[in-house]
Amino acid sequence: MAKDKYTAIWISHTSISDYLKCPRAYYLKNVYKDSSTGHKIQIMTPSLALGQAVHEVIESLSNLPTKTRMEESLVLKYDKIWEKFSGKKGGFINLEEEHKFKERGKIMLRRIMDTPGPIAKLAVKIQQELPHYWISEDENIVLCGKVDWLEYDQESDSVHIIDFKTGKKKEDDDSLQLPIYHLLVHHCQKRPVTKASYWYLETDNNLTEKKLPDLKEAHLKIIEIGRRIKLARKLEKFDCPEGREGCIHCLSMEKIIKGEGIFVDSNSQRDVYILPHTEAETEVLDSIIL
Repeated sequence: MAKDKYTAIWISHTSISDYLKCPRAYYLKNVYKDSSTGHKIQIMTPSLALGQAVHEVIESLSNLPTKTRMEESLVLKYDKIWEKFSGKKGGFINLEEEHKFKERGKIMLRRIMDTPGPIAKLAVKIQQELPHYWISEDENIVLCGKVDWLEYDQESDSVHIIDFKTGKKKEDDDSLQLPIYHLLVHHCQKRPVTKASYWYLETDNNLTEKKLPDLKEAHLKIIEIGRRIKLARKLEKFDCPEGREGCIHCLSMEKIIKGEGIFVDSNSQRDVYILPHTEAETEVLDSIIL
């Protein structure tokens, strides 16, 4: 089959995670479209709003020369960006809850200002708006994803993959995030990758270095999952592992389809909804890794 990016199966860390947790959740988040708008649907939560706002501030720094990155207060940038997530747009049930989450983001950004670490060093910027490559041309499968930061080591002419974490939970050792990022960075720019780390912004001043995933093993593992996703889409078979009752990964999306959500925003691709939740449920949402 000739490669065609418009008919290709695009896979990413997020969509792969969705599929492995629950094929039904994968379908509702990545395939299903509202017949009235032609858009996919998304649920906004406080943790997601927090993560997106903090990441947007950090991403804006990657476009600046090293010497000028810290000239403007990151908290002031954050205040401007936060306006997009204020109130229902961020999934908040009241001002108190919103203030709690917003302050968490400010603490993270003040940490970066006080101990910038890799932010104050040279960085590599992949020129693709959405980094991607054909993980299998014959099978028409594309791997894509945005990597938070690539620190540049001038002495070895190599890069260090860094992923910023805004959640409280530590990433599992068997996570596919770093294997996927290693593949993307290897194929989307010319310099070798020599290190990979997480930065848990809420708790740590320093990076947590991880073992660099083997490229061959990563490729075999990811392409195998890609094939499973492609077959599921071809057969239109996306069953929840817990049956018709659903699971924690797909039930919230099912509620949106049933009309139980509150519409808050829309763009050219997705309609954004929130689900009413209690403060107790917020504590569960609070542990989501972004």
